[in-house]
Amino acid sequence: MKILMVCLGNICRSPLAHGILEHMADEQGLDWEVDSAGTGNWHVGEGPDRRSTRTAREHGIDISKQICRQFNTSDFDEFDWIFVMDKNNLSDVLAKASNQEDKEKVKLLLGDKIVPDPYYDDKQFEPVFKMIEEGCQVIIKQLSNDIY
Repeated sequence: MKILMVCLGNICRSPLAHGILEHMADEQGLDWEVDSAGTGNWHVGEGPDRRSTRTAREHGIDISKQICRQFNTSDFDEFDWIFVMDKNNLSDVLAKASNQEDKEKVKLLLGDKIVPDPYYDDKQFEPVFKMIEEGCQVIIKQLSNDIY
């Protein structure tokens, strides 16, 4: 199973989602590959935002070695599922899909809810972590039972 997490800049939400899901999959003994990307290119080559790194570390997850990259149309071929954080990410990723099969791989991480971008508010990193953690628990449950 190969899963891609996507947000706007690939420095706050998707690195957290990448780290959380990877951690949970490892704990469950699942042979999953997890990665993350951003729809924008502003942070390509950089590490995650220090506040995301710190929040993940406080929960025993190390995301410090992740490198930001931009979402690419070849990701549709590489990944089984693509989870996005908000409706803008959803429309940006779907706009790059070349067929219905590609579109069916793309889902909002929290079903019909969005994960807000914590970039402009330091106090939002912990609540965002918790939201993403809950979404990842659902993914583990659904994908390991083949519910999607």
